[in-house]
Amino acid sequence: MSHTTYDCLVIGAGYAGAVTARELAERGNQQVLVLEQRDHIGGNAYDRTDEAGILIHQYGPHIFHTSDRRVWEYLSRFTAWYPYHHRVVANVHGTLMPVPFNLTSLHLAFSPEQAARIEHKLLETYGAGARVSILALRETTDPDLAVLADYVYQNVFLHYTMKQWGQSPEEIDPATTARVPVLLSREDGYFGDPWQGMPREGYTALFRALLDHPNITVALHTPAADRMQLRDGAVLLDGVPFSGPVIYTGAADELFSCRFGRLPYRTLDFRFETHDVDFYQTRGTVNYTVDQPFTRITEFKHMTGQALPGRTTIMKEYSRAYTGASGETPYYAIINDADNALYGRYRELAAGYPNLHLLGRLAEYKYYNMDAIAARALTLSDALLGEEHSV
Repeated sequence: MSHTTYDCLVIGAGYAGAVTARELAERGNQQVLVLEQRDHIGGNAYDRTDEAGILIHQYGPHIFHTSDRRVWEYLSRFTAWYPYHHRVVANVHGTLMPVPFNLTSLHLAFSPEQAARIEHKLLETYGAGARVSILALRETTDPDLAVLADYVYQNVFLHYTMKQWGQSPEEIDPATTARVPVLLSREDGYFGDPWQGMPREGYTALFRALLDHPNITVALHTPAADRMQLRDGAVLLDGVPFSGPVIYTGAADELFSCRFGRLPYRTLDFRFETHDVDFYQTRGTVNYTVDQPFTRITEFKHMTGQALPGRTTIMKEYSRAYTGASGETPYYAIINDADNALYGRYRELAAGYPNLHLLGRLAEYKYYNMDAIAARALTLSDALLGEEHSV
């Protein structure tokens, strides 16, 4: 198909690109070309069956949860759901305790007498069900609450954060520490959203359904630069000016060949292991907060409900600095004033192309959950189609 038949160009087949492509193709009756540099759709949510027959998440665990009714109902058009509620434990010196740290964790961490005393003071001071930051606990004059704050800081937050972000304690943003909570309940759900689950047939099947429309053409193994160029305020597709909307979901710095320098990210290395047991651990995710070089172990069968006795696949996750080398994936933007300013320079370059829209984690240099990306894609589609959506 010639470029002249396309009304819209989408770079990337993850949530941002796939939802926007579907909306413009379906609601707008536009011919949409999707360019994807990888050999698969789905972005980082891509899943596949490994050699052992286990459905794994290739780029780390993805657990869908949302409080956005529009997003939930929209994606439910393309998948049925397996009702999974994420519950995480931390391995603290060999003891498994719920995270975020709650009253169950409290009684696992301290002696019965000390735990009972601390619980009484917590409930008396803050009330049942409260969410109290360790910073608030540290600021109290009560020595028991200060001991609790120090325990959570040292054993749940500090070393895990240092592994995840590659920072020393002195470099860790105090605002980040302030957000670490202690939950005054025994509810151990990791997310509080009303809609939670996993696509019953997997994420890749969800994306396949999203992109299955006669007005959508997907080109895999196709980096954007192979077919799109930016020149003097104009977008070129296959060397010819293209005036339709261009939705770019890749890294903003790479769109401009890292002209002002590379935006910093953390990347992840994954080590997959298959074991001849029904289950390797008690939960889908176990965080290793005080020891081990990896940050967590994920066991997918807990999350997907897959019934396959006698074997299971786990994934160990290691965090390190992103260098831009071949094969690396940028996962987590390092957010601070200097890096936001650097991103702002790339955003200004993009603004010089009136039909170019930056959308998604990489393009916007922000951390978004999956539902938030889908919501932003729906909102952008509304704007491009000149429609308003009532909540």
